[in-house]
Amino acid sequence: MPLKVEDAHTAWAGVENHVDDPEELRVMYSAADSFQQYAKTAHYQITHMRRNAFYALPQSQRSILNSPPINYLDTLTKVDEAIQSNAKLARAIFSTSLSTFGLGVEVEDGSGKLQMPNQWDGRAKHNDIDKARSTLRQFFRDWSEGGKIEREICYAPVKRAVAAEKKKFKTTTEDQRLKVLIPGAGLGRLVFDLFLDGCDTEGNEISYHQLLASSYILNCVERKEQFEIFPWVHTFSNHLTRENQLRSYLVPDVHCATETARVQQETGELGEMSMTAADFLCEYNKPDNKDRFDVVATVFFLDTAPNLMRYLEAIMHCLKPGGILVNIGPLLWHFEGQVPRHMHDDGGDTESECNMTGITEPGSFELTDDEVISLVEKMGFVVESRETGIEAPYIHDAQSMLQSMYKASSWVARKPTVVKSE
Repeated sequence: MPLKVEDAHTAWAGVENHVDDPEELRVMYSAADSFQQYAKTAHYQITHMRRNAFYALPQSQRSILNSPPINYLDTLTKVDEAIQSNAKLARAIFSTSLSTFGLGVEVEDGSGKLQMPNQWDGRAKHNDIDKARSTLRQFFRDWSEGGKIEREICYAPVKRAVAAEKKKFKTTTEDQRLKVLIPGAGLGRLVFDLFLDGCDTEGNEISYHQLLASSYILNCVERKEQFEIFPWVHTFSNHLTRENQLRSYLVPDVHCATETARVQQETGELGEMSMTAADFLCEYNKPDNKDRFDVVATVFFLDTAPNLMRYLEAIMHCLKPGGILVNIGPLLWHFEGQVPRHMHDDGGDTESECNMTGITEPGSFELTDDEVISLVEKMGFVVESRETGIEAPYIHDAQSMLQSMYKASSWVARKPTVVKSE
């Protein structure tokens, strides 16, 4: 049966109500609280502090800045209004997480409404709130019409590779549907798109900011274009005009439940969709994930590895013999110059220790793109195609005075049908 995307508990089975680790609970509640705090902190940091700085100026200068055509205080008012519009989405994510992820407790007035437990209310730190702000901006990329160009560039190699693999499957029965894993699934758009294309698609994400937001947009939004977001409002730098800074976009560009029903009626070839909340290495090195997937699709993901060999080992483990790894992305090594959490060399190097520590295990390195390809081949994959220099934007403001663009690499590598013992 295809997934009912409006059923959050079906979509995110195994994520909510099963967290016992105190540190993971703290991370979960801090992520939820950061969406609750978005408006307050954004107003303070973006407009309140600027008003204070404005009134510290001499009266003669304030008069010039606050008269046409600049109208500086009017600008700050418009920015406040834009923040409030963003906050509608942030509050919706927060409110829904209280029930969907089992984070809320009932208000004592007997109304049945949920609130954040007192011990977690207001506990989000600066870094958590920055992640909430970044997540709201990411809705531009994954769930707005304005982000369609970015999606087409970055998701097209995956969709082409998946389409080529689908030709090998004669039927659409459950046993024969292509099974696709997307690590670092983010806000879930590629997971959803491939689900609509008839694949059994599983997303994996470790960030609770992303999990809370993707759960909401996939399962709980009431209609298409329900929210108006202002992704460029958080910074005052490199805008040609104030209108550029205050551009808005409607999200989501599709209503998932409506689109699912439409495709089901037209083709009857929907797959299934699910999401796991876990460290990729810990989850997909498990014995029950061995030889499970026909495709592993990594989009802007491989460079999140402190140790790429561990990622490739996990991918080799969970791919079926003959399955493919399709990758697109830059090499912005996330741990470059950093010490991964819990990194300490105590002399332990057993496989069980590596599987338990996941991404936090000791050791790291960074490679060039050529070296990555060589490593992929040394790890037992057969590289079938490769393209470099793909201009790939990421949450890109095309009208900004500062333009940055990745020259991404994309390639397809196949797991041999006969694999040496792991």
